[in-house]
Amino acid sequence: MEKQPEAMPRLWTKPFITVTLSNLFLFLNLQMITTVLPAFIAAEYDASSVTVSWVISIFALVAIVTRFYAGNAILRLGKTRMLMIGLIVYLAATASYYWAGAIALIMAVRILYGIGFGLTSTAVGTLASDIIPQKRIGEGMGYFGLSSGLSMSLAPVIGLAVYQSFGFDWLILISTLLVAIVIPLSLSLRSFGGEAAALQRAKAIIHRAEERGDTTDGAADAKGRNKLIDKEVLLPCFLNLFFTVTYGGLISFLTMFGKETHIANVGWFFLFNALAVMLVRPFSGKLFDRSGPAAVMPAGALFVIGGLVLLSYSASTAVMIAAAVCYGIGYGVLQPSLQAWTVKRVRPERRGAATGMFYNSTDLGIAIGSLTLGIVATQTSYAMMYRLSAGFLVLFLLVYALSYFGREAKRARQTASGQL
Repeated sequence: MEKQPEAMPRLWTKPFITVTLSNLFLFLNLQMITTVLPAFIAAEYDASSVTVSWVISIFALVAIVTRFYAGNAILRLGKTRMLMIGLIVYLAATASYYWAGAIALIMAVRILYGIGFGLTSTAVGTLASDIIPQKRIGEGMGYFGLSSGLSMSLAPVIGLAVYQSFGFDWLILISTLLVAIVIPLSLSLRSFGGEAAALQRAKAIIHRAEERGDTTDGAADAKGRNKLIDKEVLLPCFLNLFFTVTYGGLISFLTMFGKETHIANVGWFFLFNALAVMLVRPFSGKLFDRSGPAAVMPAGALFVIGGLVLLSYSASTAVMIAAAVCYGIGYGVLQPSLQAWTVKRVRPERRGAATGMFYNSTDLGIAIGSLTLGIVATQTSYAMMYRLSAGFLVLFLLVYALSYFGREAKRARQTASGQL
């Protein structure tokens, strides 16, 4: 009797839709503010590119430090409780922009904002990796990542339109409301079956470990004393860092690049980038599930390189839109695949820490991009800056190729030794 193929588990469940919408609103808040803040600070305080870079980067650096501890704290508190704590901090920080009337106060708000985002992004990403069936992790992360990808592309358009039409105060009001919407959504995730069970298992491991004085790796995982960095996810996180350096240059300096090249509305870049991301995300996730990272990484990196080089030579809106489509295809391929690859390389109880590491690599890449590329732009031009930033994707390809061929050579040696 012929064996029936195993049915694929459902992806579009209520918890998955809820956590994806929550992620969308959180990143809309982040990207609306991040895109407008450089122009606001430059206009309001006559700040230099270096000052703008520090204001953008301090948030990312604080979020990175926060996430080092958030992944392990999830084992103690649970994902939804951690999410609620993060949301309260994130909401308070967003509202505080309204009263920040000096560069020093904005820097203080950015620190609080980084703590809130570090907690919420780790909790939401970990919830998503638990909710998505592992057989569809690439596809699921593709759709989940689409929410952050869409926000990273659409939020700049919305944010710039609100800022230019109504001012910075209205932008902060809308951004605050977006976080407020996530609070009732996150409360509904408390009934997600895997959350309570996972928390009880972690507490049981902690209790048994404390009773017998166990110091094994598994007990250390549960107690949060394990190493803060998982070597299993270093490769995808390292590659993600190279990739997001280029995005740091985009969100921080694209408005200034538009002024340099006399392109009136750079918002078109983000809009067409979003459309390209939407087009490729579902297909790239399925391809990752079916064929693994080798099927998507090189192509995605080449599209990003092409988009950056094309952008650097843009002298019209049409060329800039072509660059946006090219970059968006690369972004839509790389970001969800790297995130899915990260969570697949660790045990389920380590997904919180792995998710934190992945988001840390994103924020660190953006921070490095904002700081270093800002200095490059000051010394050369914004066009040259984007040309040089493509070099980070060349490094991406080089590191991935060395890793891939190294694994293949090791596998060949193991096969040969097994045949002797």
